[in-house]
Amino acid sequence: AVLYVLLEPCAHHGKTPPCADLIIRHNIRKVIIGCRDPFVEVNGKGIEKLLAAGIVTETGVLEAVCKDLNKRFFTFHTQHRPYIILKWAQTGDGKIGNYDNNRLHITGSTTNRLVHKWRSEEAAILIGTNTAEMDNPQLTNRLWTGPSPTRVVVDMDLRLPPSLHIFDGRTPSIIFNTKMHGQQNNNLYYQIMRDNSVAHQIMHALYQLKILSVLIEGGAQLLQSFIEDGYWDEARVITNHSIILHNGISAPALSNEKFIKEELIENDLLRYYVRT
Repeated sequence: AVLYVLLEPCAHHGKTPPCADLIIRHNIRKVIIGCRDPFVEVNGKGIEKLLAAGIVTETGVLEAVCKDLNKRFFTFHTQHRPYIILKWAQTGDGKIGNYDNNRLHITGSTTNRLVHKWRSEEAAILIGTNTAEMDNPQLTNRLWTGPSPTRVVVDMDLRLPPSLHIFDGRTPSIIFNTKMHGQQNNNLYYQIMRDNSVAHQIMHALYQLKILSVLIEGGAQLLQSFIEDGYWDEARVITNHSIILHNGISAPALSNEKFIKEELIENDLLRYYVRT
């Protein structure tokens, strides 16, 4: 029999016994591996174990594709932080919102469903105080099958009212702030310092909480701060050229980005970038 796997079989005892031992026990004669596992407990040890057992092993088949499929796992274990995806919608003239605090609806219904699909694919979703206060988003996955992400909000001074959806207890929420640390209802209050390393502190905390990926849907200020600190891996920018605002909040500006692809959904142009 020939076994095809995306990732090197593990060789250590974690939540389950080593995969390599199971393969050996079932007398698999050949194993085709997409890419090595960079996790320190594995990183070639699984391949060595298979070879030592006389199993023909081939590595690096469709390696780039397999690495992309495992990008969240790899980032978590090599950079010790979640994989970070930025997402925002902007008007044709590059505005992300109004100055008058009225919510601006930019994307169409089909794109909204796609955004909920994205939510179902990530472990957490992150917003800032202004977005929570002005939009009162639920941050749940309601338009697609699959789970809702853990909700994360940056509320440094704990000024958000408890009536907001973020505190409704429907799904767990993490509130990063400067005042308190502890659990209340289904919410975790995580205390951080008010300094220039807020993005670093948040990502380090999410890593400690074993959150592999985060979708940032915050406002311009929060998104720009993560861009400037270099804390992003992928950006998904939605532009509706049929809406011109003239006067409004400017969308974030990416830096060190590489354009990957674009697609048009009704009036929404979706452009995908990765950080170089």
